[in-house]
Formats: sequence, C-alpha cells, structure tokens
Amino acid sequence: MKTYYKLILKSYIGPFTATFLVTIFVMLMQFLWKYVDDLVGKGLEWYIIVELIFYASATFVPLALPLAILLSSIMTMGNLGENNELVALKSAGVSLTNIMRPLLFISLFLSLTGFYFANNVLPVANLKFGSLLYDIRQQRPAFNIMDGVYYKGIDNFVIRVEERGRDGQTLNNIKIYDHSEQKGNINLTTAKSGTMKTTAEGNQLILNLYNGYNYEEIIRDNSDSREKPFRRTEFSRQIRRFDLSGFNLNRTDQEAFQSNYRMLNLSQLTFFIDSLENRINNRQEELLSGLKNRFRNYNEIDSSRYYNIISQNDLKEFDRNIINNYQDSDVIFGNAFETARNNKNYTSNVHKEIHQRKRSKARYEIEYQRKFTLSFACIVLFLIGAPMGAIIRKGGFGLPLVVSVLFFVFFHVTSVIGEKFAREVVISAWQGMWMAPAILLPVGIILSLKATTDSPFFNIDNYYKVYYKIASLFKNS
Repeated sequence: MKTYYKLILKSYIGPFTATFLVTIFVMLMQFLWKYVDDLVGKGLEWYIIVELIFYASATFVPLALPLAILLSSIMTMGNLGENNELVALKSAGVSLTNIMRPLLFISLFLSLTGFYFANNVLPVANLKFGSLLYDIRQQRPAFNIMDGVYYKGIDNFVIRVEERGRDGQTLNNIKIYDHSEQKGNINLTTAKSGTMKTTAEGNQLILNLYNGYNYEEIIRDNSDSREKPFRRTEFSRQIRRFDLSGFNLNRTDQEAFQSNYRMLNLSQLTFFIDSLENRINNRQEELLSGLKNRFRNYNEIDSSRYYNIISQNDLKEFDRNIINNYQDSDVIFGNAFETARNNKNYTSNVHKEIHQRKRSKARYEIEYQRKFTLSFACIVLFLIGAPMGAIIRKGGFGLPLVVSVLFFVFFHVTSVIGEKFAREVVISAWQGMWMAPAILLPVGIILSLKATTDSPFFNIDNYYKVYYKIASLFKNS
C-alpha cells in the first residue's frame, strides 16, 4: 500500500468513527425524549433498558451511516487541503482522483456493509425493538402507594393509606375497597395500622392489618328491594394477599410482529408483495364479475324484447308493454335509480378496498427499495463530500459540518417526500425511493469534475465578474 494511502485512511477513520457515534447518540437522545413517558415509573430492570437502547441504536444505522460518510469525507479532504497536504501530493504528480481512490474503496465497502446490514441485521433489530417496546408500553406503572391517594393499580382493588412510615412499610389509617364482584363499593376493609411487604419473587403483596373492621353489603338475587342486609366484622389482625404478577414484564411472542414490512428481508418482502398483488388482481376480477352479474338479468330481458320488437318494427308496442308491466311509471324510474345507486356504492366500496390494498403493498415495496437506496446513498454522499472538502479546504467541525448538514437535510427531506408520495400510491415505490439519490447524483458528479480540474467553484469573485458582464450587456442594449 502506498504511503499516502495510509495517511488518507488514518485521516478518514477517526472522523468517520466520531461522526457515526455522535449521530447515533443524538438520535438515541431523541428516541429517549420521545418515549420517556413509557419508560419512567414502571420499575424496569436495567438490562431491559440496555437491551431496548441497543436495538434502538441498530435501527438508527440507516440514517447515521450516510451522514457519517458525508461529514467524514468533507472533514478528511478539508483537513488535507487546509494543511497543504493536497498541494504537496499534487505537486508530486498525484492527481485528485488517486488521492480519493482509497476513500472511494472504503465507501464502497461501507456501502456493501450497509446493504448486508439492511437486509439481514436491520429486520431482526426492528423485530426485537418493536416487540420489546410494545411490551414496555403495555407494562403497568410500578407498584407505589402514596399518602392520601387512592391507588388503583391492583386489579379489582382500591387502596388508600393516610400515612406511610419512613421505613416505607408501616401504614396508618388503611382503607381497602374490594371490587372483585363488580357490584360497586359493597366490600370495605378499614384498619388503624398495618405493615406492607412483598414476597422474594415480587409476585405477591402481603398486608398485615391491625385493629380494623370489614364492612360488607349483602346483595341477594330475587330478594325484596327493601331488604338490604349488612354485615360488619371486627378483627385485631388480618392478613391480605394481593397478586402482583401483572406488574412483571410479559414478553409477547415475536411471531405476532413478523409480518410487518420493517421486519422482513428481501426474499420475504418479495413473497408478501406477490401475495398482495395476487389479492388485488383477484379483487379486481371479482368486481368485474360482480358488475356483470348485476346487469346480466336486465340485459337478457331487455335485449330479447328489443330484438323481437325491431323485427316487428313496432317500437310503440314495446314501450306500451314495458309500461303495462308497472302500475305507475314512477316505479320504473325508481327502480332504475335504485339499481344505479347500488351499483355505484358497490363499485365505490370495492375501489376503496383495492386502493387500501395498494397502499399496503406500497409499504412493502418501499421497504424493498430502501435496502438498495441506503447503499447507493453512501456512494452519492461520498461523491458530494470528498470533492466538497477538496474545494473548500477547511477541516474540523466548522464549515464542513454546516455544508454536510445542509446536504443531508436536503437528502432526507427529499427522501421523505418521495416516500410519502409512494405510500399514497401517487407514484411508484422505486420512483419515490430513488428520487433523492437521482437528484444528488448529478451534483456529486459535477463537484467531482470541478474538484479534479481545480475549478474555482466557490470563488465569489468569478461570479461577480459574470454578473458585471451580464449587467454591461443589458446597459449597452
């Protein structure tokens, strides 16, 4: 390997690693901010949180990888230009194309790695992340009884404690409403004091109640409404057990999420796309056959009468026969309007159903194209970043960061617009997903040509000269 190849690769690896990790971290903070309400206060174990963050980080790679390639390419070439290393290499007879060659090879390697990740790793990460996040969001808040608050976290029970001791286990002035019979507040337990503890497994809550009463209103079926028997029992100590198994994190079977388009690889996506296409075609054929069946009887009757009358050249008799079949001519028009209205509603409903199926199919087609556009976007953004760094000749996180963010924002916004158009079946999936790379590819080619020919692309004086020439032409005319 040539010496300057090693220099360029060493200059590239550091910024790429830093920008990639920083991008993942920023997106992870956005994720935690978005789902903080679903995570806080549920008593989740630390390893559950770490597992969720790990899977979430994997889902951010498709956005972080192209941005890291763009920013690190600008920084690497900008640093070489700012330190006059590009000038030294060019004076030694090394062209800019040869200087960019090792970066191009490593970008191609990252592109292929991104494709493998999108096709094999990302579906599994989305499946793990989606199922775990669903289970966490369904998880109840952690068991926590507060002073003077009616706690309703335990099924069929409402507990109120006037005051909790500093040890967290001593309770004073306790009320327990039992709603297990689903008949209202007919069962109440009060106690002056008590203690609270959970079993070692955390599946049960044990309350030791002291000096209290049980109040129960007895409701009997088929009894006189004027009779309302009531029972009160006194106790010096009573033990109540409550089931806390519902507070544990219950993991859902991941097979329930495997049909989601984000959790499939290319072969699985192809299978689902073909299946949805067959369903759409079958439904369209059912629509046509249904319309034919609706008009078949009318066509047979009317055509037989029509041709029979034409052969007799007696159209007036034909009209008279039709009218004689009905006592009122309004019935004829009423039936005609009703038939047309029913056919219109039937066609409209089937059309909406077919359109909805096409939208579902578009989601799978979008995900299919996304696996390729991720890899191609890495190449396109490299073709923009490396020449841009050689032209501006500025390193660090200043101007390169601004330029790369602008290009990436344009790329991301264009991708989102194309994806939304494709999702609404306005354009095809490949047109929507390839819109952003197709727009930026000519930009990368132009910048590469300008950089290799040492064109003063960002020299503002040249643009002033062009402006003055155009202005002088208008003045002379």
